[in-house]
Amino acid sequence: MTTPSASLASFRAARDLLTASREDYAKACATFRWPQMEMFNWALDHFDDLALDNQQCALWIVDDSGAEVRRTFDELRAASNRAANFLRDLGIRRGDRVLVMLPNRVELWELMLAAIKLGAVLSPATMLLSEADLKDRIERGRMRAVVVDGSVLRKFDGIADDCVRVVCGTDPGGWTDYGRSATSLENFIPDGPTKPDDPCVLYFTSGTTSKPKMVLHTQRSYPVGHLSTLYWLGLAEGDVHLNISTPGWAKHAWSCFFVPWTVGATIFIYNQGRFDAARTLATLQRCRVTTLCAPPTAWRSLILEDLARFKMSLRELTSAGEPLNPEVIEQVKAAWGITIREGFGQTESTAMLGNPPGLPVRYGSMGRPLPGYQIETLDIEGNPASEGEVSVRMDPRPAGLMAGYAEDPERTRKALGGTHYGTADVASVDAEGYYWYVGRTDDVFKSSDYRISPFELESALLEHDAVAEAAVIESPDARRLFVPKACVVLKPGIIPDRAVARSILAFARSRLAPYQKIRVIQFCELPKTVSGKIRRAELRAEEAERRARDERAPAEFFETDFTD
Repeated sequence: MTTPSASLASFRAARDLLTASREDYAKACATFRWPQMEMFNWALDHFDDLALDNQQCALWIVDDSGAEVRRTFDELRAASNRAANFLRDLGIRRGDRVLVMLPNRVELWELMLAAIKLGAVLSPATMLLSEADLKDRIERGRMRAVVVDGSVLRKFDGIADDCVRVVCGTDPGGWTDYGRSATSLENFIPDGPTKPDDPCVLYFTSGTTSKPKMVLHTQRSYPVGHLSTLYWLGLAEGDVHLNISTPGWAKHAWSCFFVPWTVGATIFIYNQGRFDAARTLATLQRCRVTTLCAPPTAWRSLILEDLARFKMSLRELTSAGEPLNPEVIEQVKAAWGITIREGFGQTESTAMLGNPPGLPVRYGSMGRPLPGYQIETLDIEGNPASEGEVSVRMDPRPAGLMAGYAEDPERTRKALGGTHYGTADVASVDAEGYYWYVGRTDDVFKSSDYRISPFELESALLEHDAVAEAAVIESPDARRLFVPKACVVLKPGIIPDRAVARSILAFARSRLAPYQKIRVIQFCELPKTVSGKIRRAELRAEEAERRARDERAPAEFFETDFTD
């Protein structure tokens, strides 16, 4: 039987191979193998070993008032041991599910480590969830405990009454005060070995079209599976890494927890009430952040500032969440001499595709399969094609794929029971093996027998100076079946009138092929999930109803309105 020490050695050998091959993509893919282990607990075996007597900064939180909090690796090792004993004293046991609804505060990291050490199943939740969302998660997720920030206690009135209830940072008022964990024993002794297939994290997807799916990851699929994410991000020991992400979503765990501490980097957090590009840049400069990962929405805000006036210590820049427009990458490179590298993954996986540091970047590309993942594009009949659904080979099965959808064996069988796991994302692949995003399988549509990728049209729209956000959907048309319609959010101060509509339509027409012509534009707010994803299904349903009634929406313009 593999011992924890042997498993740790296997894990670190795989890590070290990837870091040593950072500039040699071919070698990394050819030589990397997912580590095999019979017993492994990332928090106990890896983190605690890394952290013991380690006085380097592990966590650095700065808020917009200038206040700072720092914790060393050794301080977090001890605090998480106390937190694990505290939870166990409250009756939390191996396999129990714990909903954690905290902002970026030190207790979040203590509890994440503690849950893994204890063998409890962590279920991160964003602070934006409504009472109905929480009720659904607690009931469907069969939560045993909830740990929440004091600012959201009111959301739990009449909810989670049967759960262990813990609060951070306020008068407990009938809840258990997390502050009591400070008096718990610092020496934590696990109640038994951790198996790689033991459950570790339960995520709820963003639910753009239906109830959120419950994605279950194991003690192997997330801690070990994120070796692929490490290769994409390019982090090294001693880096100061900022990932602009909100607690509660998978990307936060990717880049604000597992990857930095797998290599011994500092997790840097900048807390601000509302994203401020200028202050973010000033903070990056002052704190000498070396690696930055941000979603496209943040990058689009950052390039509105004069980037060149900020003297940065940055070495690596990455982006994920949705495709990034090439012009954004070009502007950042012109200012800082660094190319933003995109990556792709899902809640159901770790990073699958990416542009790692040693691979030439193709602007706008999702990159190539990361070490440990074998990926193909499959057509609707399951055959390899130059364009199709991004699909992961299941033999050999990548460590970073989820265990399945909790309490849904049929959906799990459909997703993981065949030769491939289908992502429901469509991409094309070129002769050099680079993948290019087309859209979600349910977003791509046909117009006059041409396939339309909403992303391509949205990218063109976003280049217009007046456009802040855009979502392209299909609008029913008697002659063409569907035509492209753009739902557009304008930048502050711009009036959504006829002149702006004419300008945007003409601008897009100059950058798109004739069959991609946007024929309808509407200025409106975009419905979104709590994670910020656009609810396209809602937009499509509203559009179908409107066209069936032959009605025009407010601030809606058709190409036929402009005959000159």
